[in-house]
Amino acid sequence: MNNFVRPKAATGLDKMLAEVCAFCPVCRQARRKQRGVAFKMVQTVEVHLCPFCKAYERVHGRKAHEPSPQ
Repeated sequence: MNNFVRPKAATGLDKMLAEVCAFCPVCRQARRKQRGVAFKMVQTVEVHLCPFCKAYERVHGRKAHEPSPQ
């Protein structure tokens, strides 16, 4: 039996919620600076509380505090 859990596919609602995270000033600061209070807060909150951060991870395939590839 395969114990691998397949991640959920992103829905239209996930994409809309991820847009909120993309423009959130706290998350943007965390992605840009990679240190400080905003970074620690996003690391702590994103997994447990923030639906926008969870949707960002499902849509973009990376955590809300991880830098954007450029």
